[in-house]
Amino acid sequence: MNISTTFLAVYVLGTSAAAIVTLLRGLRTATDQAGLTGRQQRRSFWTGSGLLIGWFFAALLPSWLGLFRGMSTRIPTIEFGLLLPILGGVIFYRRSALLRQITAAAPQSLLVGIQIYRVLGVIFLVLLAAGSLPRGFALPAGTGDVAVGLLAPAVAVAFARGMRGSRGLVRAWNVLGLADLLVAVTTGFLSSPSALQSFAFDKPNTLVTAFPLVMIPVFLVPLAVLLHLASLSKLGWKKAAPHDEGALLRERRLSARLG
Repeated sequence: MNISTTFLAVYVLGTSAAAIVTLLRGLRTATDQAGLTGRQQRRSFWTGSGLLIGWFFAALLPSWLGLFRGMSTRIPTIEFGLLLPILGGVIFYRRSALLRQITAAAPQSLLVGIQIYRVLGVIFLVLLAAGSLPRGFALPAGTGDVAVGLLAPAVAVAFARGMRGSRGLVRAWNVLGLADLLVAVTTGFLSSPSALQSFAFDKPNTLVTAFPLVMIPVFLVPLAVLLHLASLSKLGWKKAAPHDEGALLRERRLSARLG
């Protein structure tokens, strides 16, 4: 079985586009509910949209040019595409009171449910079956992503309905999701051609550092990490039960109007 590059490009970039659109819709909802003025809402939405779309293209261009492609004679460069967005997102979050306010207004169910896109990881299993990826990477990365992605909407619905224990369920799901990403990144890094490759020498993991599959570790993985961190942060803030989330948002809107 041969998987064409065109199919992979449509699959990966289509998933990225769907995630972006869903996030932008969530951003619109959050800015509407964050108690901002109309001007602040518009500025926050368009700034956030520009940053997200700009990040996508900043990842796309070097990926398309092959700048992250692994070579057995050099230290890998893909870690820059993976780690810099996460680091930048964390620093921006810590320094921006407005971003924290918008994140606080974003429904927890959105931050969790959007990660249904993680079922994208089934492509690793398909490529494993096609003999195009090493088993030591594709099997844990693919099964982990599919499990986290399939659980995402169920956990989101449980939280939105205020089911007993749903806060703990969200926390456990986030930990599972982060652990899955850590395993996938580690096995992908160690199985790819570089001076640090540790296994899969008979079938090096060349696809994951080549376009279009490289867009997963340099865009979709950092996005997932930041969504997990945002979700865990909201759990730390929340003192009310999950079913009170809607009441809290209505209270913010009422306070904004009265102010």
